Amino acid sequence: MMIYSLHKFLLVLFACTTVASFAQTGVSKQRYKVALIDLMLLKRQKLGALQLTKDIGADGVEIDMGGLGNRQTFEDSLLIDSVRQKFLDKAKELNLQIPSLGMTGYYAQSFCQREQFIQSIQDCIATMKLMNVKLAFLPLGVQCDLVKKPELRDSVVSRLKIAGRMAKAAGVVIGIETALDAKGELALLKDVNSAAIKSYFNFSNAIKNGRDLNKELETLGKKYIVQIHCTDDDGVWLQNDPKINMPEVKKTLDKMGWSGWLVIERSRDAKDPKNVKKNFGANTAYVKSVFQNTSTN
Repeated sequence: MMIYSLHKFLLVLFACTTVASFAQTGVSKQRYKVALIDLMLLKRQKLGALQLTKDIGADGVEIDMGGLGNRQTFEDSLLIDSVRQKFLDKAKELNLQIPSLGMTGYYAQSFCQREQFIQSIQDCIATMKLMNVKLAFLPLGVQCDLVKKPELRDSVVSRLKIAGRMAKAAGVVIGIETALDAKGELALLKDVNSAAIKSYFNFSNAIKNGRDLNKELETLGKKYIVQIHCTDDDGVWLQNDPKINMPEVKKTLDKMGWSGWLVIERSRDAKDPKNVKKNFGANTAYVKSVFQNTSTN
């Protein structure tokens, strides 16, 4: 059954490659670019997320694949041609990039244990191809927490190997987020052994577990980090967060030779957590002031 499903996926993939790609032009060629997440903007797969992202001043927005629940796949309206085209047209109009698609349904659902998982990965990759998006975000979530449930490791590895083959065939990459420290995540990635499975590194994972953020970045290294959640748990804006020395983080990434997207996820002010534009506006402005200072890039 699995072989048939993969064969069917490859046929769909071939069809997708014939669709005209989205030409993203005019976006600044910064070494570091800053993105937001439509889900965290409270606009999951809503066209208004793009205009809000532009108003806030970010360079791009990660679009979520939609809810998952107990379904075989995501509630993904982007597979509808007319809906998807509106997103692509709006992004082009606003000169925004879509650096990644998010499979955040797997925060709560079990990627490593649920009977059906291939269809969801297939649909995400098909959507990526149609939108010319090269990266997908896959959180292993609470049910596949390998720190608390190390017995699930073999299942995680075997399923990521399958996802890696699918992603490699499509010419895309899946960035995973785990609860492991950098050494453990590096070992996991080496066991998966796929150039199409990388780390979507989250600053908050290191910080909340008392690890040295800069050493964690260096341990994983340029080769294995495909994208970064530039964020901490909610409470204060990034500029007021004593747990992150952002200029030092930039120096570390510079030294590593890393470049790519810094995606702001949380770090909302506890005094006004529902003010989306204010919170993400402040964090975006700060991250840009550190990482896009033309005198140091």
